Amino acid sequence: SEWDVVVIGGGHAGTEAAAASARTGARTLLLTHKLADIGALSCNPSIGGVGKGHLVCEIDAMGGMMGKLADEAGVQFRMLNMSKGPAVRGPRAQMDRQMYRSASLRLLTETPNL
Repeated sequence: SEWDVVVIGGGHAGTEAAAASARTGARTLLLTHKLADIGALSCNPSIGGVGKGHLVCEIDAMGGMMGKLADEAGVQFRMLNMSKGPAVRGPRAQMDRQMYRSASLRLLTETPNL
């Protein structure tokens, strides 16, 4: 077969999975219905929060894309729930939707084996 890994869907999970696969050296194909929608954010273009903020930090520690994209396309960065205890605090960044989409597509096209 021409591909070692096929990832279907160009959302957050699909782009992270495809990039991670390609970084391991696997010949990876990312399929999505519309190239212009890769890296598209929801109507609330934020990364992080009380639960997902920790997940984004873990993805970033493993060399993932989401943290890099947030650094590049972020317009506001804050720590939520600072008046409460550390267990309920979480980093959140608001994104510029177009910058995030463009940066996502650029990072993916620059990834060898993808």
